[in-house]
Amino acid sequence: MVNGLNVHGWALSESRATGSFTSKTLLGFSSPRARIRDCLGHHATLDSSGEPKVDNLLWTDPSISDQIIDIGGPGAHLVRDETEHRFDILPLFVATDGAIQAFGHDGRRLRANIVIGGVQGLAERTWEGQCLRSGEVAIGIERLRMRCLMTTFDPDSLEQDRGVLKEILQKFEGKLALNCFVIKDGEIRIGDAVQLGQACEHEKTVSRR
Repeated sequence: MVNGLNVHGWALSESRATGSFTSKTLLGFSSPRARIRDCLGHHATLDSSGEPKVDNLLWTDPSISDQIIDIGGPGAHLVRDETEHRFDILPLFVATDGAIQAFGHDGRRLRANIVIGGVQGLAERTWEGQCLRSGEVAIGIERLRMRCLMTTFDPDSLEQDRGVLKEILQKFEGKLALNCFVIKDGEIRIGDAVQLGQACEHEKTVSRR
């Protein structure tokens, strides 16, 4: 993590995206009665070939299928989705270390794809409509994210604390971190420099609902 850059310069301190920003696949959960908390206990990634994995196992592994049925009941299963509208809001979610510090809880509760380090306080709240760049990658910033019940679950114990969401409503008007979309795709790594600039609407949008 790099700190102390100029006013419009930061570095990636964390990234849960592996490889390209424009992942083509999302695993959806199809069930009539899924227990949300138990779903959060599983972690999805992509392998080097872009194949989805759950808890370091291929998503088609029989043991994963058994666990999904245990959570959601008979008929519950994972669905591979490559459609344009596979994201509930926007395909990329970006947070900053300054906002996480102001939040005062484990930053994983925010479930960001990317965390940018070296950002002062709540500066991210002024970034709407602008553009983040890291090397060849360009990311459009749509708006602040309205937070939901997912923030109330501890990322390790999965215990629920509804007071966390109440605090977000009181301190941040219910909004924290940023809904974003890919303008120009590419790869990023922890420690890469990030620049904030003006909107880049003239560039081709790669991934946006």
